[in-house]
Amino acid sequence: MRHISTSIDIQATPEQVWAVLVDFAGYQAWNPFIQQGAGEARVGSTLTLRMHPENGKPMTFRPKVLQAEPGSRLRWLGHLIVPGVFDGAHEFVLTPVGGGTRVEQSETFKGLLVPFLGKMIEGTERNFERLNEALKKRVEARPSV
Repeated sequence: MRHISTSIDIQATPEQVWAVLVDFAGYQAWNPFIQQGAGEARVGSTLTLRMHPENGKPMTFRPKVLQAEPGSRLRWLGHLIVPGVFDGAHEFVLTPVGGGTRVEQSETFKGLLVPFLGKMIEGTERNFERLNEALKKRVEARPSV
């Protein structure tokens, strides 16, 4: 098992961050890592996410939403090939801090291939940071409601 985690503070409410985060169809306009998305942030639904790693080939995943608490938490589980080979539990946690929101993005990797994919997992942390920065820029540029 491997775990990576990144965070960023955004000057907006958790609800404003959530609105951008769950607008999967809008990812192509701002998200450098998950450049295409479709689906609903609803427990049990399946998302379609096209990942474009900074130093890798694009991949499409179809994770299942495990948790969707508006303005608070989004969690999904994806698999490479079949469950148990390389599974990733991805999570966004939104926490109010000082008039803004701290976004923590993390993933826990499990499965047979985890020991052999260390470089890819390390690169994923950089991709999370890129996504965080782009999310901050996108949310903070939007007019307040």
